[in-house]
Amino acid sequence: MGADVMTNQAVTTNAEAADAVPPGRRLGVLHGVKVLDLTRFLAGPFGGMVLADLGADVLKVEQLVGDSSRANPPYFHQGDSAYFMSINRNKRSIALDIRTDKGKNILRKLVADADIILDNLRAPQRKKLGLDYEELAQVNPRIVSVSVTGFGSSGPFADRPAYDIIVEALAGVMSVTGPIGGPSVRAGVPIGDITAGLYAAIGSLAGLQTVHATGRGTHLDVGMLDCQLSLLSYLAQYYFTGGLVATHQGREHLSIPTYNTFVTRDGSEIVIAANTEEQWQALCTVLDRKELCGLERFATNADRLAHRDELITVLRAEMSKWDRDSLERALMDAEVPVAAINTIDVALRSPQVAHREMVVRAPHRNGGYFRTLGATIKSETSPGGEFTSPPALGGDTQAVLHQLGYSADDIADLADQGVIKST
Repeated sequence: MGADVMTNQAVTTNAEAADAVPPGRRLGVLHGVKVLDLTRFLAGPFGGMVLADLGADVLKVEQLVGDSSRANPPYFHQGDSAYFMSINRNKRSIALDIRTDKGKNILRKLVADADIILDNLRAPQRKKLGLDYEELAQVNPRIVSVSVTGFGSSGPFADRPAYDIIVEALAGVMSVTGPIGGPSVRAGVPIGDITAGLYAAIGSLAGLQTVHATGRGTHLDVGMLDCQLSLLSYLAQYYFTGGLVATHQGREHLSIPTYNTFVTRDGSEIVIAANTEEQWQALCTVLDRKELCGLERFATNADRLAHRDELITVLRAEMSKWDRDSLERALMDAEVPVAAINTIDVALRSPQVAHREMVVRAPHRNGGYFRTLGATIKSETSPGGEFTSPPALGGDTQAVLHQLGYSADDIADLADQGVIKST
């Protein structure tokens, strides 16, 4: 009952609000680039959507049962899971059993005409299905093959399955996330998956440049664990250089005490990022504590870091004298970076978010529109049209096969044999 109620509420809210936001818009910078997206769930499909938002023709190659995220609860719109809708706009879909000989033959024909193929299969699975790079290159020497897996295609963990929380844990990301002293927590957004999807898109674009430069394709190996380790950035370098094993950072920054979270008089949370010397002095001026700048123990960021506890105690006491709006205005006027901690609903209503068209509407194949996030990359010089609906499972199977030269009778036979599914 609870899930049904949530589903109905989500549909009603979307339907009422979709007309109030602008249409989602793609770019055209990848117009003409053909992508086969064999991935499912989150990391790979997110990377495929990035390419689709940039204008690529992305064909989602699904199992006959479909991407498992199609059934992900609790919210649904017009029969589609909200989870699925969030990462599969601007794509087409063919439902194909690539384990069958006829299915493999269809896939080979698609590969022959593609520029990029995305998969999230471990190396032995790719080999078994004829999707390892050596075989793909025989079909299309210019193909860019991008594999997104938990641990990459080699190494002692290569055959282990992985999800977002697994790689966040193994990479040490969770060990620095959470209140000081612990416990460890995962990030509130799926950074393990999303980061891997972004690297997959970056790798795809680099692969296209390789083809442009050499005429030959390439295989790019993206491991979610590798991607998470890259996010450690300066924390890893602190360990390499100074031997520091960072732990839970809570609301604070490891190196900059004035990069922190504070609570104002009205109980609101606010973040301040007074990183530079100029910003530190401006902060003291706003708080009417200019004498702090003249104290030797607070003279430089290194000094302030050495006396972090004392400084933070003083700053928290001063912040608590202000209401949030007044403090935010005063700091912004002084050019000290500051922001309230928004809840998701407030963040999505921000005037900056509206101006950047980051909340938009997209059409649904079953009629009407739904609200969704806009494309991140903008361009006034390379428009590519409006968003298209997330695809039905196998919704483009017949059209794709017709383009490959299959007749209506051929397609019917393939459906009867369980090679394809068409809706």
